[in-house]
Amino acid sequence: MRTEDLIKALDADARDEAMPMGRAWWLAVGVAMAIAAMVFFATIGPRPDIMPAMHTMRFMSKFVFTLTLAASAFALIRALSMPGASTVRAMAWMIAAPLLVVLAVVLELFVVPEADWGKRLIGSNMMICMSFIPLIGIGPLAIFLGMLRYGAPTRPVLAGAVAGLLAGGLAATFYAAHCFDDSPLFVATWYTVAIAFLTALGALGGRFFVRW
Repeated sequence: MRTEDLIKALDADARDEAMPMGRAWWLAVGVAMAIAAMVFFATIGPRPDIMPAMHTMRFMSKFVFTLTLAASAFALIRALSMPGASTVRAMAWMIAAPLLVVLAVVLELFVVPEADWGKRLIGSNMMICMSFIPLIGIGPLAIFLGMLRYGAPTRPVLAGAVAGLLAGGLAATFYAAHCFDDSPLFVATWYTVAIAFLTALGALGGRFFVRW
């Protein structure tokens, strides 16, 4: 029997006696969001002018990016955690968030004078962004890696990396409510760096804690 076939058989036996994987993943996301919310409100919290900011396109666009990333990563990690599940469609949807960010950056470059590009890129919260997105996301990442152990991913490193993307998307969604830098140039650069850290950490977690 091939290793992949054995994993599928063991996973099927385990799921006969345990909570279905689909329901378990929704529960895991709920717990992860609660943990992220507790860290967020216990540390930085939302920006004081969040209500007026919600009427601006730049502020709201950040949530479109982060939630799209989280949703697409969630679909992919569910597929990766179940042997035999097709990942083609979920993998294709992973391009959605980067495409939206690129489109927003292009529009920003057309609207904003070239002299202001550097200022928009650097912003005023660069270090806070790169510190707090991983801080908010580390708890959810641990939850998702635990879920992968509950499942049976045949590509543990990839699954761990996607767990990092999912944790990063959730963490960035919370952080966006605090961030005063609403420019797509800032989001495309520093949010990406912070989420990439969680992605790398997730890949390492998949390599050492999820593999069969």
